[in-house]
Amino acid sequence: MAAFDDPSGFLGNLLARVKKAGADSADVMLSESQSLSAERRLGKTEGLERSESSDLTLRALIGHRQAIVSASDFSEKTVAALVERAVAMARIAPEDPFCGIADPSQLAKATVDLDTADPVAPSAETLDERAAAVEDAALSVKGITNSEGGQASWGRGRYYLAASNGFFGSVTQTSHSIAVSVLAGEGTAMERDDDYDIAIYAADLKDPTEIGRNAAARTLRRLNPRKLDTTKAPVMFEPRVATSFLGHFASAINGQSIARGTSFLKDKNGQAVFAPGITIIDDPLRRRALRSRAFDGEGLPTVKRALIDKGILTGFVLDLATARQLQLSPTGTATRGGSGLPSPSTSNLYLAAGTKTPEQMMAEIGTGLYVTSLIGMGVSIVTGDYSRGASGFWIENGEIAYPVAEITIAGTLPEMFAGLEAASDLVFRRGTDSPTVRVPAMTVAGR
Repeated sequence: MAAFDDPSGFLGNLLARVKKAGADSADVMLSESQSLSAERRLGKTEGLERSESSDLTLRALIGHRQAIVSASDFSEKTVAALVERAVAMARIAPEDPFCGIADPSQLAKATVDLDTADPVAPSAETLDERAAAVEDAALSVKGITNSEGGQASWGRGRYYLAASNGFFGSVTQTSHSIAVSVLAGEGTAMERDDDYDIAIYAADLKDPTEIGRNAAARTLRRLNPRKLDTTKAPVMFEPRVATSFLGHFASAINGQSIARGTSFLKDKNGQAVFAPGITIIDDPLRRRALRSRAFDGEGLPTVKRALIDKGILTGFVLDLATARQLQLSPTGTATRGGSGLPSPSTSNLYLAAGTKTPEQMMAEIGTGLYVTSLIGMGVSIVTGDYSRGASGFWIENGEIAYPVAEITIAGTLPEMFAGLEAASDLVFRRGTDSPTVRVPAMTVAGR
């Protein structure tokens, strides 16, 4: 489209029109995305899908009032109506004393190449081959009885952000992914599990055969699970589910939760929140990583931060609005999506590795629970109460003894964080990453 021939000029002209129409300031985001996916099930291609979209999101501000509008058509008639509607809505919007774009002195100045785009786009045939390979590998394992399908996908997005404070920036991001889900057993004794991988570059993906065989192994080891008597025991979480703790932590230090007073960590800045051996990093500048960004959704520079430094909470995750409300400095962590206003969010978030292997941790606890799957969302960020359905394996004599299912694990996030210990098996794969972790004691509810 013509809008993309000269995005800087197009967006600059749009911002000038918004200000001429009566806005005091404005920002605009232009995005285009493409995606392609293939799905195979039981050796047959079940779907090939391609999609393309373009979106324009405009925010107009008049004093302490703001409005945001969007469109997917960039014709002159639509753009003119968009400008008129944005300004008209801003005039009657409720006042927000904390809204506003960045001061020019706050803006990102340097361009950083984070290598977030694979220049090679796969063909539909290539994706179909990846989907076939991952499912075939899983089905080839003895004991696998059915498949929910193998999938392979690719996507590319290009985003432009411009504001009347003089900021203009753009970023291109790609992703390749492979996934498969299979079943084992018969009738009511069936179990399912999956495996997947995702990367910026196709060259960084795991081999589809490895993914398929791992999905099969995960499924087979779940067969014939037992129930447990209710008890209190140490609990270990495999990396895939351990990342959920990072999600709870990120929600609890999100500026919006802090400003509303709806987080159990609202008064904990500068205090010990985790065990002394725990460090949690947010690194938006890691090259070739899924959530890397050189500037945030308001044009501020991004920085690598230790959100937890040896157990101590060092600060919150703030956009401009929440920083103003809390009378703190913004942290360059605003994100934009769709037609929404900027909001604070982490980027490449990870829990730093510890020194013990998972096997050493398991040997130390002797008897306990190893969780590989979590169900439900019984977690309160307001109080820190934690209760979720789970399945995994019972540990006896320091080793995995047998699979378990239909259990609930319960505790409180403050207690769990305070006793958390990280293993040494951290691998960067998915944007939010964790090694295996261990919690000293939780209530395990069974029969």
